[in-house]
Amino acid sequence: MNNMNLIPLYPEIFLLLAICGILLIDMFLPDSKRNVTYVLSILALTICGVLTVLFADPVKSEYVSNNMFVSDPMSVLLKLFSYIAVGITLIYSRQYVSDRAMTNTHLGGEYYVLALFALLGQMVMISGNNFLVIYLGLELMSLALYALVALRRDHTVSTEAAMKYFILGALASGFMLYGISMLYGATGSLQLSEVVKVTATATANKTILVFGIVFLVAGLAFKLGVVPFHMWVPDVYQGAPTAVTLLLGGAPKLAAFAITFRLLVEGLFPLAVDWQQMLVVLAVLSMAIGNLTAIAQTNLKRMLAYSTISQMGFMLLGLLSGVANGNSDLAVDAYSSSMFYSITYVLTTLGTFGIIMLLARSGFEAENLDDLKGLNKRSPWFALVMLLLMFSLAGIPPMMGFYAKLSVLQAVLSTGKLWLALVAVAFSLIGTFYYLRIVKLMYFDEPLDHSPIVASTDMRMVLSVNGLIVVVLGIVPGSLMTACVQAISNTLKY
Repeated sequence: MNNMNLIPLYPEIFLLLAICGILLIDMFLPDSKRNVTYVLSILALTICGVLTVLFADPVKSEYVSNNMFVSDPMSVLLKLFSYIAVGITLIYSRQYVSDRAMTNTHLGGEYYVLALFALLGQMVMISGNNFLVIYLGLELMSLALYALVALRRDHTVSTEAAMKYFILGALASGFMLYGISMLYGATGSLQLSEVVKVTATATANKTILVFGIVFLVAGLAFKLGVVPFHMWVPDVYQGAPTAVTLLLGGAPKLAAFAITFRLLVEGLFPLAVDWQQMLVVLAVLSMAIGNLTAIAQTNLKRMLAYSTISQMGFMLLGLLSGVANGNSDLAVDAYSSSMFYSITYVLTTLGTFGIIMLLARSGFEAENLDDLKGLNKRSPWFALVMLLLMFSLAGIPPMMGFYAKLSVLQAVLSTGKLWLALVAVAFSLIGTFYYLRIVKLMYFDEPLDHSPIVASTDMRMVLSVNGLIVVVLGIVPGSLMTACVQAISNTLKY
């Protein structure tokens, strides 16, 4: 291991330089030339992907910067999907942002720059091997997202959402820092590899460690948006511009999974019995409140926010199934199922909000369930795409969401927690109602809006591919699942 080797950091270094360059160029562009910023952003993402593939080892882990930063198989896979998620988000958002930039609603070139800054924070989170490095990445991402939510500064709902997000985010950061300080006091190190060694020897004060884990899990729960730290999710999803909501619901979920895995599994694995019990509570409450509350929503974005809460609760089921009765043989399968679930959820969410932005136009936001009425008569193809996405979120075969739920449930059953699997299935069936309600509105109701659906060719193509991927990965999920299993097994070192 050569700590002076900066090759694994090339994607992060390049992205930082690219952001600075794009920011300077955008300052001198009129709103009518905003496509230049968009093209440069997509180009930067493409080059980051190439650098990650060229200079990262897909099998072994490389540590740099005094072991504070790691490039391992898991980080490579999650970074690549983060580039894809942000790239798709920018493609879906281009017309939306352009229309609002021209109408002076404060959504212009800064959207692309802040989106890339958020991505940079996510990359640091994904590759952090030190408590403080992970925290710095988290704050870089969070500050960019706070600013994005507040971009419509003359919009009361957006401003209120940004304030809630900022205040609750600061509170969650305080929880996390306090937890980190307690873990540092108990173990004497901020390096994940050192912390796991100390906790394995049982020389640290167990009481301090457990209190530290409680505060750490509370901070992580906020970033995942799970109950009881979910208060910000519906308000922010509803109040933010739809393009920003997609940024919030996409790639950051991959980074949130990554830091949860890094901190709890790689850093505190010997204490899995303690933090798994906390995750059980978070998962059950999230699936219950998320699915039940979503049924009562009439605002589409708010409904999808509660859907996100329930989906993140389901994702936690994989993370809490790694150790059973002191046996960690199931760890790789459990954690890889959770990783697979995170990726499939993000791909489905991208398409769902893509449809919402397809229906939006200058001066009109497609935010209510009624806006989807009669979509099949306006555009049969995109109604079919939305149907596939809803079936995937509901876990209906043969969509990839079904296989994702199945793999997580298998991990839970492997631990002997039959009751937890039954609870998860029950709440999934409840959640199916509000997903199928959207299908009913699209196919059996008369449209309230008869205006033509106008969208760029690239958006239509990517949205169509997005919908087809949901089916393809459901029928042949083996390649992605194998990649997740290999990434987790090559990353874990115990």
